Amino acid sequence: MKYTPLLLAGMLLAAQAPAQAPDPCTTNDEARLERLTAHDPALRQLMAQSAAELEAFTEAFIAGMADGERETKTIPVVFHIIHNNGPENIPNENVHDAMRILNEDFNKENPDWPQVQPTFLPLVADVDVEFVLARKDPQGNCTNGITRTVSGLTHEGEESMKALIQWPRNKYLNVWVCANAGGSGVLGYTYTPNNAQFMPTQDGIVVRYNALGTLPPANSGFSRTLTHEVGHWINLQHTWGGSNTPGLQSNCNMDDGVADTPNTTGYTSGCNLSASSCDGTLDNVENYMDYTDCSRMFTNGQKARMLAALNSGTASRNQLWTAANLAATGVSTPATLCAAAMLPGPKVICEGNSITFTDISYNLTTGRTWSFPGGNPATSTAANPTVTYDTPGTYNVVLTAINGAQQVTTTSTAHVTVVAGQDVPLTEGFETYASLDDSPWTVINPMNSSFGYFELTDLAAYAGTKSARMRNHAMVTGQVHELISGSYDMSGVDEITINYRYAYARRNSSSNDRLRVFVSNNCGENWSLRQMLTGGYLLNTVGAPISGGFVPTADQWAGATATAQGSFV
Repeated sequence: MKYTPLLLAGMLLAAQAPAQAPDPCTTNDEARLERLTAHDPALRQLMAQSAAELEAFTEAFIAGMADGERETKTIPVVFHIIHNNGPENIPNENVHDAMRILNEDFNKENPDWPQVQPTFLPLVADVDVEFVLARKDPQGNCTNGITRTVSGLTHEGEESMKALIQWPRNKYLNVWVCANAGGSGVLGYTYTPNNAQFMPTQDGIVVRYNALGTLPPANSGFSRTLTHEVGHWINLQHTWGGSNTPGLQSNCNMDDGVADTPNTTGYTSGCNLSASSCDGTLDNVENYMDYTDCSRMFTNGQKARMLAALNSGTASRNQLWTAANLAATGVSTPATLCAAAMLPGPKVICEGNSITFTDISYNLTTGRTWSFPGGNPATSTAANPTVTYDTPGTYNVVLTAINGAQQVTTTSTAHVTVVAGQDVPLTEGFETYASLDDSPWTVINPMNSSFGYFELTDLAAYAGTKSARMRNHAMVTGQVHELISGSYDMSGVDEITINYRYAYARRNSSSNDRLRVFVSNNCGENWSLRQMLTGGYLLNTVGAPISGGFVPTADQWAGATATAQGSFV
């Protein structure tokens, strides 16, 4: 027996954006800096002054470095996975894989470094910097160095997303993983220390989820993205200089501040080992700070520059690797079993459906025991058990993680809500509810908007006194909001018909908002688009645009019918 929820989604799309070419990195992006500094020339001057001071410190530090001097610097790292329950909610294993690659690249342990062409092989650097996932959070509690936050801001990847969660930048390197790293095609970005000095809430690295590590859903060709961005975070520029635009001949007149990286125009892809783009000197195309497909090295000059930045107080880089901070973040103490944790989070399913759970307990788990009241099976010792719930109700899930003589237990209260299908036919006028929170309907507000999401109103109705509305007159291009019905028993039904009324006014003549109707025959696991009305055509029920709030009159409502055919048994 299957149940079919209905999804109404309003997409505000005032104009279709043109497709953009991939832009691997937007570090120190000028437009973003201007926005963040509120176009304040005095603040920009302070950033420039900080850059000059850091350059002077770097020169003095490098001049005083002893040949072969080694002192491993350990950096505590936290990954903040910002997701909207999509593929960007990557498993912990992907983070561990990304950390493996990062540590290999910074310690000359990447298996491909011996392939560096002979001219640059003697320059391949062991930077001697170790990155370790934090074991204590800012409050001193146990952590695995990975946080998860549900938010539609994952699709923006900008400062508002970072504001959701950030740990102190003088204790941790913050890495935000998201669906969209601040722009179409952008793989990642960060800020060099001189700019981050004045923007502590922006300090850290943003990485697109499929550019992290080599495990699915990552594109293994992007696996050095984090290495590249950490290089920027420790004050490296691109090999062609301080811009994000490779391939320009004018880049030959720029410099990255490193003596052993020849001037280059830079590359967007490929791996031409004989490339010589400036003054006949061979290009270091295998450098992590270029955009080529064969990056596999830092130079000794880049190493010296990064060590200088880590010894500088600019943007608190010199506080991260101190003994006191390594103790405070738990990095200098052995990992111990300290928390039982599970995926997915609390979930609503239809009766008869199943959930696959994942044990993500930390650290050093060797076994576990699950308890699933109301589920089948009722217990399990598997790492990824699949449990079926046949009876409507709300159920806890209990997980005990084991590591030798140690064990920890967590009880997730009301973790699973199992709902039964409602009878049809259904007539919904929203008249009996005080708000949509009191109804069988679910509101999805993925951008955490303060208004503009679906809500109940008594200002207008086609019949009766109430309706569900979405105020879109002050929203931005690209936002999507959803209103999802409860589930309905469609046993033995081959076709369903959905009749509804709607009212809509464009805010300007170019508005192209969309109302989409979806249905699901597997309790919302998959959706089928059954109807779409667009703002410039069928959706518009008013005529002339209305720039402010719109309250429809009785004659400004239209009717529509959506159908779905197939097996609902």
